Order: sequence, then structure tokens, then C-alpha cells
Amino acid sequence: MTPSPTGPSTPVSPASGRAVTGRQYELRRAGGVAVVTELAATLRAYSRDGVVLTETFGDDQIPPGATGITLAPWANRVEDGRWPLNGKVQQLDITEPSRGHASHGLLRNTGYAPVEVSGASVSLEATVFPQHGYPFLVRHRVDYALDADGGLSVTQSLSNGSAARAPYVLGAHPYLRLGGTPTEELTLTVPAATRLVADERLIPRGSEPVAGEWDLRGGRTVGELAVDCAFTDLSFTHDGAGPAAAAAPPAVVRATLTGADGRSVWLWQEDTCRYLHVFVTDTFPGRAKAVALEPMTGPANAFNSGEGLRWLEPGESASMRWGIGASL
Repeated sequence: MTPSPTGPSTPVSPASGRAVTGRQYELRRAGGVAVVTELAATLRAYSRDGVVLTETFGDDQIPPGATGITLAPWANRVEDGRWPLNGKVQQLDITEPSRGHASHGLLRNTGYAPVEVSGASVSLEATVFPQHGYPFLVRHRVDYALDADGGLSVTQSLSNGSAARAPYVLGAHPYLRLGGTPTEELTLTVPAATRLVADERLIPRGSEPVAGEWDLRGGRTVGELAVDCAFTDLSFTHDGAGPAAAAAPPAVVRATLTGADGRSVWLWQEDTCRYLHVFVTDTFPGRAKAVALEPMTGPANAFNSGEGLRWLEPGESASMRWGIGASL
């Protein structure tokens, strides 16, 4: 279903009258409106001052193209669903049959339980139980909050309830847009010096300095792009691009979509999250082009390559923070 240029589309309700993504949490503050779903702690919609800033979907749809889902205990892909642990090969379920990989973690089809709910924020949590391919007990908590200026902040935390240390990569999969402006007409700017070079199955095999069509530091028109890769060596700064309420903002980086009229929307991420996967697609329902900007603590196949892979000791927790802002 095609989203409205100025607000979320009026979805077609399923026969039950309830969204197939479960309970919907609507947040409002300072002109910002966000909708978060029970399924996968998904950011279903976000707008500010009536301008839609993310892609959305109908009540009868699961998130198309992984729209807005959160990712744990890994982001992106594990090659062939296989990875080594203490000398033994672990085999995950293959959830991307077209390429033969385990994709987007273990909570994509899981309902999250509410921990705290208010008018401007919601905290949801889900558990990954020990299973074949991932023999650990971990809990993923996602905190959404609208800031004093209507901007959106998201904190994702993982806690290890296992007796052994557990590997993880955290990530999220939002698609950004700028109201009714066709996304293909927007300029995408990504301040990254390095891209990961992937094979035909989208598994990184190396890295190289950005150059030519891969250099997005100066901005490129989305309509010219066909990108599905991770970037790193991001240019983090202390310019206050994160939450407006932070007295001493942490180092953050912005990836920005800008219109010809000067308006812009951006994804920011803190420096604990050092990878950004950029996915420009022409297959998003009802859109000529759509852009996913995916903050991640590690790239695809980190369980095998070790790049960006982190480990939680028993009882330990870790988090990543990201969000969406706009100049309208």
C-alpha cells in the first residue's frame, strides 16, 4: 500500500480488526509522532510536524523489506547460517533461502513485551532462548523516546543471562523518506571513508577506501544509486546531532537525505555503533526508490569474520543508541 505524502497511509485492516504486527504503541511529543509495534519492536511510522520521515506499511502487512525492525543477536547475515564456537560448528536456521544465509537475527518474528509505557516513550523487551546455532540466553530491550524537539531516540540493549559469554551484533532497519518528495530526487550523504566489499551473496570479503560511485561524502542523488553494502570509518563528531536534551552530547555521525528545497532528514548513531549499512532499493512496495539506513555495531557475517563482533560476559549488558532528526 502506498504511504500518503503527508502522513501514514490508511491501512487495510485484517479480518480480526487487529494489526498483524500486534499491539501498536503511539508516541507523541513536540510535533513528533511515532508508532512502534509489538512484533520485532518495529518502528512502523515516524513523522514530525505532519511530515512523514520513515516508510510505513498497512495493518495487514508484516514489515516489507524488514521495514523498521530491530536486529539481535546479530544484524544482517551469517553466511550459510554456520559459525564456529569453541571448536564446534554452530548451525542456525536458514532464514534467507534465496542466498542460503541466516538473516537479521532471531527476533524478527517475535513479539516484544512492554516494560515501560508513557505518552512519549515505550520500552519493549524480548528473550532469545538457547537453541541450535545460538546456545545462549539473552534479552533484547528497545527504548524509543521522542525528544523535546520531537526528534526520535532509540536505545537497544542486550543482556546475557547465560553461564557463558555470548557473541552479539546489534542493529536496526529503518527506511527514511522526506514527506511527499520522491526519494529518488533526494541527495544522500554518508560521511564514511571505507566500504566493505561483498561477494555476489552479499558477504563481505574485504574493504577499500570509498571512491567514485561509492563515495557518498559529498552527496549523491538517490536515483543514481544502486547500493547494498556497509560503510565504516565514519566521521563521528561532537556537534550535538544526537538527542537535543543531552547536556554533553556523545560523538555521533549523521547520514542525511536532503531535498532541493533545503529540507532534510537524517539518521544519527553514537560512536559505539561504527557501521552503517546503506540499502537503496527499487522493490519497496509503492515506491520508485526507498533508502534503508541501518545502524549496526558490526557488519554482515561478523560471527565468522570477527569484524565488529562483541562478546557479553555472564550477567553483562551492552547497548547502542541511534535516532532520527530532521530540519523542516
